[in-house]
Amino acid sequence: MKSGEATTIDVPEASGATKGKAPILMVPRKEKGGMKRGLAIIDLILRIGAMVAALAAAATMGTSDQNLPFFTQFFQFEASYDDMPSFEFFLIAMSMVAGYLVLSLPFSIVTIVRPHAGGPRLLLLIMDIVALTLATSAAAAATSIVYLAHNGNSNSNWLAICNQFGDFCQQVSGAVVASFITVVSFMFLILLSALALRKH
Repeated sequence: MKSGEATTIDVPEASGATKGKAPILMVPRKEKGGMKRGLAIIDLILRIGAMVAALAAAATMGTSDQNLPFFTQFFQFEASYDDMPSFEFFLIAMSMVAGYLVLSLPFSIVTIVRPHAGGPRLLLLIMDIVALTLATSAAAAATSIVYLAHNGNSNSNWLAICNQFGDFCQQVSGAVVASFITVVSFMFLILLSALALRKH
């Protein structure tokens, strides 16, 4: 070999190798639970609001009572929630709804901590539908009696009593309004749970 000549070395290519392409590694991207966590936080706030409204409805109905003196102190007319079965049903049903809402708070907190957990959301959705049915039936039953107390019904000789028992009627009317706030809150809770489950 002369000193000025270059040397070349031939390296044979492997038969299965491809030029210029490196293997691409796919790294799974973690989904962020921001949207679901936001829905869970709204769920908790609505649940607390519905609980307060249901407790207010039950407490207002349970304390609705008015005595109307007639001539003497010993002869009185009394209006109370336990005079009417619809109001008794209202009190029991709204107390049960409020109790359920208190018990559902830990499950709602679990959906905030673990936004991708579907089990607690499904349980809350089913139980919310049951509670919505109970709250709606109680609110509707009480509404019919409150309407008759305010307006009466001449066909059935039902006299309007709110002219005499104004305080009593104000209390039961406030309880009915609070119960419908609970019903509307449950509707939003069910929509939120369905939306969160749909994104699973």
